[in-house]
Amino acid sequence: MILHKNLMIVYRKKKSSLQQTDPPSIPVLELFPSGDFPQGEIQQYNDDNLWRTTSEEKREMERLQKPIYNSLRQAAEVHRQVRKYMRSILKPGMLMIDLCETLENTVRKLISENGLQAGIAFPTGCSLNNVAAHWTPNSGDKTVLQYDDVMKLDFGTHIDGHIVDSAFTVAFNPMFDPLLAASRDATYTGIKEAGVDVRLCDVGAAVQEVMESYEVEINGKVYQVKSIRNLNGHSIGRYQIHAEKSVPNVRGGEQTKMEEGELYAIETFGSTGKGYVREDLECSHYMKNYDVGHVPLRLPRAKQLLATINKNFSTLAFCRRYLDRLGETKYLMALKNLCDSGIIEPCPPVCDVKGSYISQFEHTILLRPTCKEIISKGDDY
Repeated sequence: MILHKNLMIVYRKKKSSLQQTDPPSIPVLELFPSGDFPQGEIQQYNDDNLWRTTSEEKREMERLQKPIYNSLRQAAEVHRQVRKYMRSILKPGMLMIDLCETLENTVRKLISENGLQAGIAFPTGCSLNNVAAHWTPNSGDKTVLQYDDVMKLDFGTHIDGHIVDSAFTVAFNPMFDPLLAASRDATYTGIKEAGVDVRLCDVGAAVQEVMESYEVEINGKVYQVKSIRNLNGHSIGRYQIHAEKSVPNVRGGEQTKMEEGELYAIETFGSTGKGYVREDLECSHYMKNYDVGHVPLRLPRAKQLLATINKNFSTLAFCRRYLDRLGETKYLMALKNLCDSGIIEPCPPVCDVKGSYISQFEHTILLRPTCKEIISKGDDY
C-alpha cells in the first residue's frame, strides 16, 4: 500500500498453516516453514539517495546479504509476538520479576534458544518512572507494577549475534498519554531523518525539536517534555549492542555520517525532569568489554565466573538473574573483581530527578543499499 511517494508499508505476515498459541509456545521457525521471515516497514531514502531504489547494483548487494537480513527478521518476528503477548497480560499488581521472567521465557521458546546462536540479546529493561534505562529486578526483588507507574519495556532478541533492539512504554493512567506520544513521535522523526550519508547531529536536532514541542499535565501541573541529552541511540554490531556510533537526542552532536549497511537502534527518551540522567540504584546489568584482550586474573573464582560468562553470553549483556539461573552462587565478589579488572563493564540504572517521569520508544533500522527497513516495526508501534 502506497502512503505517499517516499513511504511504502510492506510489513505483513506470511501465511502459515500453523497459528501461534495463547500464551505463545510455538517457535517462529515452525510458523514460517519456508524459513523466510516478514520484512519490516520499508521507507525510501530522501532526495539525493532516491536513485538507490532502482539501482540494479544495489539490489544485487542486497541479494548477497539476504541470510543476514533473514536472521534479523526472524529475531524481529519473535520480538513482535512476545511484546504482543506481554501487552495483553500487563496489569497493575504484577511483580516486576514475574513480568520479566514471563517475557524472557517466552522469548526462549519462540526463538528456539540455542546457546550463542539464538536467544535473548540483553536483560529485560523494565525501568519505572524517573528511571530511564538499565533496571531489571535482581533475585528477591519485590517491586510491584502500579497503576500510576510509567514503565519502559526494553528487550532484545538475536539470531547468530544479529540483534534486534526495540522498546515501548506502558502507562495505565491516561494522564501520561502525551508523554508517551512525545517519545513515540520523536522516535519516528529520528527514523524518518536517518539514512545513508545523514549526519548524526541532524537526527538529534530533529528528535529534540519534535520531543520538546509536547507538554504533559500531571496532577494539575504542566511540564514541557525534555529530550534526555545524555542518552543516545546507537549503531549495533554483531554480538555488540552498542557499536561505534551514537545517535544523539538533542542538537549539537557529532558530524559523523551514517553509512550504507549499518544497523541502528533509534531510541528517544522524553522526561518531565531535568532531561539529564545519572547512575543510581543497585546494578543488575553487566556486559563483557567488547575490545578487552587477555587480562590476568588471580582469583580462581573470578576465572571460573568469566568462563561461565564467555560460554553463555560472550559480549552480550547479562544480569544477575541470568547467573542465578545458570546455578552460579556467591559470585558477587568475583563479579566485582571482573569489573575492577576492566573485563566486565557494569551498567547501572540511569535516572532523572526523583518525582519525574520518562517515556521511551525504540526501533531497530537497517540502512540497506536500496532503502531503509524498520526491522522491528509491527502492528502495535
